[in-house]
Amino acid sequence: MIQKLDEVNLGHAFPEVAFSEDYIIGTYQVRIKTSSIERLALAIADEQTTGTWIKVGADSVDKKIKFGAKVVAIYEVPDTAADSVEDLPPMYIIQIAFPMANIGGSLPMMLTTVFGNISASGMVKLIDCAFPKRYIEKFQGPKFGVQGLRDVLGVKDRPLLNAMIKPNIGWTPDEGAEIFYNAAKGGVDIIKDDELLPADESFCPLKERVTKFMEKEKKVFEETGEHTLYAVNVTDSIDKIKDNAYRAIEYGANSIMLNTYTAGHGALKMLADDPNINVPILAHVDFVGAYASSTYTGISAPLVIGKITRLAGGDFQINGHPWGKFPIAYKIFYRSFKFFTQPWWNIKPMMYACSGGTTQLVVKNCIDALGTDIILAAGGGVHGHPDGSEAGARSMRQAIDAAVNGIDLMEYAKEHKELRRMAELLSPDIMKNFDLMK
Repeated sequence: MIQKLDEVNLGHAFPEVAFSEDYIIGTYQVRIKTSSIERLALAIADEQTTGTWIKVGADSVDKKIKFGAKVVAIYEVPDTAADSVEDLPPMYIIQIAFPMANIGGSLPMMLTTVFGNISASGMVKLIDCAFPKRYIEKFQGPKFGVQGLRDVLGVKDRPLLNAMIKPNIGWTPDEGAEIFYNAAKGGVDIIKDDELLPADESFCPLKERVTKFMEKEKKVFEETGEHTLYAVNVTDSIDKIKDNAYRAIEYGANSIMLNTYTAGHGALKMLADDPNINVPILAHVDFVGAYASSTYTGISAPLVIGKITRLAGGDFQINGHPWGKFPIAYKIFYRSFKFFTQPWWNIKPMMYACSGGTTQLVVKNCIDALGTDIILAAGGGVHGHPDGSEAGARSMRQAIDAAVNGIDLMEYAKEHKELRRMAELLSPDIMKNFDLMK
């Protein structure tokens, strides 16, 4: 059988060629025993573009040239020259280039193309995507981002302080408004609904909740000169999300929240792109473990929470850190933050919110690791104070002041009663502060 070079090389390209043209580069970690990793990589490229497991008549060379993916790199880890010490299949890093023409500006179709069917094919993990500038320019990204949030709140330098309403659900709008008032008066910059609170249910209606909370926001501003953002959960069935957002803003909301990983990145982009929704959007991270927790399958956390959520238009996002009740690995924590904030053509940086057991004792850890352009999200650290939520908020602000000014926390606590009371309550061994960890 005679084969011309054009046909032999149809499914391949050098990385430098693919990166210079209109391709999205998916990078995969694959553990598999195979007689030919090259054929497997080509099969993945075919499966996710023009081909299938058996040749079909309409699959022509012309179609493959225009719409077919190309294998751009295959690396074995460790290199094949090294001795293997693990009783596991070999690990490979595979890069495949997908034509932009297949995808347009749709995030759901991008994920379908890059990872769709192969996500269920065994130990295959999507660890990164590299997007050409022409693709990125199709997206607006965050409306506000880091600097926009600071401008709205009038906070120039220090980390922002976030608290959620606690308990998670079960409170009335009047009860929640009182919790809001105390936390805001104590110095919380952003107060959010818990992700478990439905957007609009009879026990806590959207209109009543937003109206009462924003009345308290106005009162706190009159008393302290500090504004507070209220991130209202608008998560719902896809046909109700935008209406919830519109109504929340109509009732006075100055921020909204979406459970992004259950509603979908397409829903987040829908909100972010809408010119009538001109308030910061909190992209909540709940459910991301279903995407990113496995070592060998799913999508890497920095990619799904950093690049993709930032591209979709989240202004800030609740995330974990290494010192809390659900500690994440430092390398994931730091790399995710970089994906939130690295220069990326026209896309503004997002603000990373350190959450999940963020007490006064770990404030310095977070600031030392990431700097001051972050949010410290504290629930128990605010509402668990023995003297109430206002004192809890003051103690968190005091911990922030100490860290920013390079003052030892316990030394600062000697002159600040709210911080001293909380420091006395907390164990220096941070893991002992969480019932889940006992």
